[in-house]
Amino acid sequence: MTSPVDGSGSSSLAARLSAIDEKIAAAAQAAGRSSEEITRIVVTKFHPASLVRDLHDLGVRDVGENRQQELSAKQAELATRGLRWHFIGQGQTNKAAAIRRSADVVHSVDRDRFADALHRAADGEGRLEVLVQINLTDDPGRGGVVPAQAVALAEHVLTLPSLHLRGVMAVAPLDEEPASAFARLRDVSDSVRAVDPSASWISAGMTGDFAEAIAVGATHLRIGSAITGPRPDRG
Repeated sequence: MTSPVDGSGSSSLAARLSAIDEKIAAAAQAAGRSSEEITRIVVTKFHPASLVRDLHDLGVRDVGENRQQELSAKQAELATRGLRWHFIGQGQTNKAAAIRRSADVVHSVDRDRFADALHRAADGEGRLEVLVQINLTDDPGRGGVVPAQAVALAEHVLTLPSLHLRGVMAVAPLDEEPASAFARLRDVSDSVRAVDPSASWISAGMTGDFAEAIAVGATHLRIGSAITGPRPDRG
């Protein structure tokens, strides 16, 4: 986990980043893991590119965005910064090309059609890293495939040569203990790895539940306002 932070202690952003990284390290140690196995993604939804620039100066290299428009704009403005851009929002097929141009990783492949659209948008340079999004709720309107369909979607992704299946992603339901939800996600991950042993990433855990995610093997955490501060007013 990359987290060099300035030593002055004068920056509230630096202080929040350091505090989260300390908690991640403690949770990893409690789980018998190394924090070096874990990628901390800072979600900068609604924040300006200037904040992403400040995060970069503090050592952050992995940044997440929920909306294609923000992803594209910030990636274009900060293209020379060596950042790794993670698209974590619900993807629309008509925006797949724009997402592919700007993202290094797409965490939210939830249906064949979206995977196909990302594949068709390939420009011939490299493979796009993707994760299958799992819906851990009983609400079919939420993003992701139901666990029983995860392997079928993973197998479909594996037929698309411009995509590189990396693993699974999910958000814990509000009405279930995170530890229980993430244990179910781990079972799904095991099933996906049975068809592709290299698909070992588990993108799970946000500010309120990353310790539980780490305990079941999460490799990628998505943390927003605990690091960035309150989201600015969009109006």
